[in-house]
Amino acid sequence: MLLDIKQYLIERQHASLRDIALHFDTNPDAMRGMLEIWINKGKIRKCDAAACGGCSSGCEVAKQDEAYESTERRIQVTPVVFHSR
Repeated sequence: MLLDIKQYLIERQHASLRDIALHFDTNPDAMRGMLEIWINKGKIRKCDAAACGGCSSGCEVAKQDEAYESTERRIQVTPVVFHSR
């Protein structure tokens, strides 16, 4: 489940604790503990609404609810097509 949480935040970039807990059908307090594991590894950070007004993406979620964002960015992979001669 920890990898799923990290992947969820990489894909969404940021989300409130309420949204993450709802997505994984988990108690927010239990989810906070799981998020803390990724925070300690530097893969996720808690948004500081007081310092920046929300997540780095400019969302308003952190002002309304505890919010988190991924420190990793989603990589877009473009398929390469090889033509035979």
